[in-house]
Amino acid sequence: MADRVPLDFDPPVRMLRALLLGVDDGELPNPTPCPEWTVATLLDHLMGLSVAFTQAAHKRLDGPETTSAPAPSAQHLTRHWRSRLPVLLEDLATAWKDPAAWTGTSQAGGVTMPAAALGHVAMNEVIMHSWDLAMATGQEYYTDPRTLEVLIEFLAEGPEEGTPGLFGPRVPTDDESTLLDQALALTGRDAGWRPPRRRRAAA
Repeated sequence: MADRVPLDFDPPVRMLRALLLGVDDGELPNPTPCPEWTVATLLDHLMGLSVAFTQAAHKRLDGPETTSAPAPSAQHLTRHWRSRLPVLLEDLATAWKDPAAWTGTSQAGGVTMPAAALGHVAMNEVIMHSWDLAMATGQEYYTDPRTLEVLIEFLAEGPEEGTPGLFGPRVPTDDESTLLDQALALTGRDAGWRPPRRRRAAA
């Protein structure tokens, strides 16, 4: 079909929205697989990237999220994130359904590149940070193997030492690694990461 786009954002966005329902307020200070980021910081980042990549799909180059990438902050997370973030994620999914979003060039976070590459980066952000959130809050995570195969091919084109501000150095994998584990490794993540156990207070 002429109107098909390379990646469908609907399934991973639905997965992420389901994960958001499983986040308790008491888990907001919890650590995540992203070094020095708490769950609240991760949620703030998801808010910002949703807006930035929606604007990128629309070729809007004048928004603040388009021209720069502000550092995520737990303190900056709006108290209305539970109602606001799902809407932003739906806007993101809808924006990348337009075949025109994948053509030409665009910009996000001050970086200009082919729009198709930005679409792949956006999908990677949604999937990787969904996994981050699931691990940090003790939830199960699943994503479509076909999407992972496309992402692995895209991520494999990057440098092994990683990309500052985007991906860490690649993590080694073995022949038995799942597609998700392979994708995680290409972004510098340890598929075995789990939150540290909290010590019980002495009686």
